[in-house]
Amino acid sequence: MSHGAGLVRTTCSSGGALGPRAGAPGQLGAGPSDRLLDQGYPRTHAALLKVAQMVTLLIAFLCVWSSPGTHYSAYSFFEVVTICDLIMILAFYLVHLFRFYRVLTCISWPLSELLHYVIGTLLLLIASIVAASQKNSQGRLVAGAVFGFMATFLCMASVWLSYKISCVTSSTDAAV
Repeated sequence: MSHGAGLVRTTCSSGGALGPRAGAPGQLGAGPSDRLLDQGYPRTHAALLKVAQMVTLLIAFLCVWSSPGTHYSAYSFFEVVTICDLIMILAFYLVHLFRFYRVLTCISWPLSELLHYVIGTLLLLIASIVAASQKNSQGRLVAGAVFGFMATFLCMASVWLSYKISCVTSSTDAAV
């Protein structure tokens, strides 16, 4: 029985995203799919939805944060939820923009994005309901709650989009 060298197949490529591909004859530079920045991503529906979510979350946060007399814990909870959602959506936007999903293959990015949107949307819905149910009828607080509900609706759209990407496509791939 001979134990010669064999071919080992991995999920990572040997060429990096910044340099030319190894073993590609006659190629002087990196191809368009090997660039660090995905220039087509900002024009996709998912990216535009993320930008709309970040803008509405930022407006909701600033409305509540700049209001006088928001020392109630309900408004503090609203501020924490909106900022945490904003940071996570920005992180997922940057993951797709800079193609980090190609480098970090140990994470199921569609599934993690789906879980984030499910949990974040529920927390944002609860925070918006609690903020809207307070007795203060200041204009900024009402605007913050309205933008919170708008962000909740946009996050629900992302839940549906993430569900279609992570669950429906993986089940059709398994069937084929």
